[in-house]
Amino acid sequence: MPVSVPSRPALLRRMFEAGLAAAAPDLCLAAHIPDPPAGRTVVIGAGKAGGSMAAAFETLWRGGPLSGLVVTRYGHACPTRAIEVVEAAHPVPDAAGERAAARILELVQGLTADDLVVCLISGGGSALLALPAPGIGFEQKREINRQLLLSGADIAEINCVRKHLSAIKGGRLAAAAAPARVIALAISDVVGNDPATIASGPTVPDPTTLAMAREVVARYGVFCPPEVAAHLADPAAETPKPGDPRLARSEYRLVGSPTATLDAAAAIAAEAGYAVRNLGDTVTGFSHLAAEAQAKMALEAKAKGEKVCILSGGETTVQVRGKGRGGRNGEFLLALAVATKGEPGIHAIACDTDGIDGTEDNAGALLAPGDWQKALSLGLDPAARLADNDSHGLFSALGSLVVTGPTLTNVNDFRAILVDPA
Repeated sequence: MPVSVPSRPALLRRMFEAGLAAAAPDLCLAAHIPDPPAGRTVVIGAGKAGGSMAAAFETLWRGGPLSGLVVTRYGHACPTRAIEVVEAAHPVPDAAGERAAARILELVQGLTADDLVVCLISGGGSALLALPAPGIGFEQKREINRQLLLSGADIAEINCVRKHLSAIKGGRLAAAAAPARVIALAISDVVGNDPATIASGPTVPDPTTLAMAREVVARYGVFCPPEVAAHLADPAAETPKPGDPRLARSEYRLVGSPTATLDAAAAIAAEAGYAVRNLGDTVTGFSHLAAEAQAKMALEAKAKGEKVCILSGGETTVQVRGKGRGGRNGEFLLALAVATKGEPGIHAIACDTDGIDGTEDNAGALLAPGDWQKALSLGLDPAARLADNDSHGLFSALGSLVVTGPTLTNVNDFRAILVDPA
């Protein structure tokens, strides 16, 4: 029998928290701990879940001594015993990320076939492994990364360029570790869970090419200084490709993905009496367009008298045109507010599962039917705020931000819309 749901915001928060629990590193890693090697075990890694993955791996490991280094975002570190955890900037890299990437690359060199390298990978790893290719300055690579983040390019396009300007991504880390065995344990934050895209695939062959990187740069009008342009035109700068013998002993295991997060939330919604429409974890494109499409679904369900929960994951994008603040989840929710205009019976949540939406301190926000009129009464025009990319400003004024702090995992975006016909 359906249970009573006195508070839709509380239900939405419960769904989000259940999704986060399903992506906890200690749960994800438990079935994937490798057997100890004859030689050394070196643990390296990068990503927003890097600290919690390192701590979980230490707890679950049943072999000999561990050593290594993992880099995570500022504020995302966890206490560890043997694996060093350092912090660096995300999404725009800093010198701490460059130093960490250089140290990680050094740690895997000079190993033997008896040694094991465990690479703990999660979303955000690409920006955190900020080691430019020889001949490219750190500030040059950082500026190109900044331009790409503002351009509207999707994560696969951004990572294509990142890999070809890096000394460690696109399979180069595994190549440096040869002949040691390399096992990558990855929590996915990308649509399709492509190993070559998560953290820019430091341990797997790279299917993208220099030509593709040049095309992305040209399509989005990214300015490249002469040194970078020359590098992208140099065939010797190509990344390791499938069949490269240096990657013959490199293994990849997907241990966590957005699917489990949405499934956990769906179970909570079904228990509360909602028919679940799970759109899956592959929603991409501009945030405001995704919101308009899902608003249409919600309004149609409301008109038909259906009690529905619309779930979706994936990673939308925001083309920054205004001067406001906020990430892609806030943008989605603000566009949903504009499309539904306070329609009674429609509540929603949109959050980034790492706890940080864009560069702000909130994971996302909640939307209630009364928020439309409340915003207008405060002199806030939601449509104008959307045009200025100022979702954070609007939801902060409404008191609707969802602030979790670092969740220590990262399986992309989480969106849920509850439609109550009564």
